Amino acid sequence: MSADTAGPLKRTPLYDLHCELGAKMVPFAGYEMPVQYQLGILKEHQHTRARAGLFDVSHMGQAYLIGPDHQTTAAALEALVPADILNLKPGMQRYTQLLNSEGGIVDDLMVTRPADSAEDGKLLLVVNASRKEVDYEYISGRLPASVRLEPQPDRALLALQGPEAAAVLAKHCADAVALGFMAARPASVGPFACHISRSGYTGEDGFEISVAADQVVDFARLLLADEAVQPAGLGARDSLRLEAGLCLYGHELDEMTTPVEAGLVWSIQKRRREEGGFPGAERIQRELREGPKRLRVGIKPEGRAPARDGTEILDTSGARIGVITSGGFGPTVNGPIAMGYVETSFAKPGTPVQLMVRGKALPAQIVDLPFVPHRYFRKT
Repeated sequence: MSADTAGPLKRTPLYDLHCELGAKMVPFAGYEMPVQYQLGILKEHQHTRARAGLFDVSHMGQAYLIGPDHQTTAAALEALVPADILNLKPGMQRYTQLLNSEGGIVDDLMVTRPADSAEDGKLLLVVNASRKEVDYEYISGRLPASVRLEPQPDRALLALQGPEAAAVLAKHCADAVALGFMAARPASVGPFACHISRSGYTGEDGFEISVAADQVVDFARLLLADEAVQPAGLGARDSLRLEAGLCLYGHELDEMTTPVEAGLVWSIQKRRREEGGFPGAERIQRELREGPKRLRVGIKPEGRAPARDGTEILDTSGARIGVITSGGFGPTVNGPIAMGYVETSFAKPGTPVQLMVRGKALPAQIVDLPFVPHRYFRKT
């Protein structure tokens, strides 16, 4: 979890509610955000795995890409990302990356094609808070005249995550729980007009819910009134996504790293792999053919000492082969876990490595990701 303290800190519309709930507030991506509440990070993590956690993610950027029709808007975005947006079905969401000319990742984002045919030509983008302004400038400066970007600063975003999330939401919105993983639609949740996607950042089943910023406090109170729901902060969000093997921008992803190195080949659909037509396509297609020089891997330290980001990874002879990008204690795993990049020849699960922790080389092993199996709701 990285914090950005440069400049005056912004606040999400839920700031006062966080304080009322006893949150410890910290600087993150230019915002004052709750790192934990009264339960504490460990119990918030465990509650999300067992029942349902509610996360404020209103600091993230929501924006519409708007053109005359889907084909035009999709083509404009496909010139910037490697995903197949043209064939994205109405009411579906796709994960992808903004790429620079070298195939490095400017940001990772979610793209939704609205379910309503009246909104043909629109795409909803959700981008990382720390990259919001960079992304908006990057996208706007590369669009054809017929397509425009419209940020939605008057929208807030909540993530309801965990195995009881669907049951909680069903009490207020039967339509939402009929969604499968990565499906999205507008829906009424109680008296609130929302846009809901069945997605999230914890590896659990759950929903991300966009609502008007001036209604989000009342909306959050509605969900928190359910005994199954507890507020959860950035600390639990980070430990949950690490156990789920999910990337965090500024850690696993940056402008020097390609989607192939990051293990995100699954997010580049076959047509785009073959046709290219996105920034850095030549490098990415070469890495797809020949393999990258390094790969993102899971790492399980032996013993109880965690290895934090920046920790050097060594082979058994002591030669440097990579670096940890995220690391900490995995409450569900009940031990230290980490992700990082190693030279490809060392990326096979089961490979023994060493981690330089406080000047000592501690034994560890390359392992499969995720550390905790995903439990997304996929329709059969």
